[in-house]
Amino acid sequence: MPRYDYRCRACGDTFEMNRPMAESGAPATCPRGHAETVKLLTTVAVTGRGGAASAPAAGGGGGCCGGSCGC
Repeated sequence: MPRYDYRCRACGDTFEMNRPMAESGAPATCPRGHAETVKLLTTVAVTGRGGAASAPAAGGGGGCCGGSCGC
């Protein structure tokens, strides 16, 4: 389930909330009970699993056809 970050306009606290994407725009209540909050824009870093399985094969070469024909 996605995590969303919010900031309370009344006390300034920042807090996280896990909720379905369908509810991402629904109002969130501050843990201190304040109702006036704003959802923060956050960035997400997506990476591979790492290790040899995600590394490109040696000598692939690239090019227009993947390098197998030597073009």
